[in-house]
Amino acid sequence: MDVDDAHAPVAAIAAAIGEPARARMLYCLVDGRARTSTELAVVANVTPSTASVHLQRLKAERLVKVLAQGKHRYYSLERADVAAALEALSVLAGGARDRFVARTPHRLREARTCYDHIAGTLGVALHDRCTALGWLSGLSAGDATYDLTDRGLKGFEALGIDVEHARGLRRRFAFACVDWSERRPHLGGALGSALLDVALKRRWVRRDLDSRALRVTSTGCREIRARFGLEIPTPHR
Repeated sequence: MDVDDAHAPVAAIAAAIGEPARARMLYCLVDGRARTSTELAVVANVTPSTASVHLQRLKAERLVKVLAQGKHRYYSLERADVAAALEALSVLAGGARDRFVARTPHRLREARTCYDHIAGTLGVALHDRCTALGWLSGLSAGDATYDLTDRGLKGFEALGIDVEHARGLRRRFAFACVDWSERRPHLGGALGSALLDVALKRRWVRRDLDSRALRVTSTGCREIRARFGLEIPTPHR
């Protein structure tokens, strides 16, 4: 295969992401929520007509998808892998430092969504605790994919997660997603999504209305301590 032909698809995707307005649109969608072209035009600081052209380019490269609902067209990331790639690019964009100093706003750094799983300090702490408890297996050099040990299967099922259903979804089951604020992995994939669903349904965390930040509740502090052995600061009222 010709080298130029082999790298052409990568170059096309890189060019699509690399344009500043399109990059702002994509990072806005990392929270997993769909937005209209008008909303994305505001985020990207471009006119609605220019936003439409950018969104068509992103759709052509299979970075976003669109859902028509009534008079509106809602855009979201094509799949979780796109969010993971954007997070990884954020790590690269930070450059090499002798000592990492996070510059992420405090609310986002503490806990936030990365597409449809938990990121930030909380996400990394949960990932590390699951590893320490011996729940995750399979991670090796060059392979970020996880499976569950017998102990992990019992642990996640005890949280109310239907592991077999998560395995059956047409996406990666579990993987280490590099966190852009912490520069360490949190749990991504169908399993990470199921963990966020449990946390929301049981009111361990609440979504912010105006960002992808998550707020840990008093109930969440107690439950996370009891189930994972993690000490989370009690939120101020």
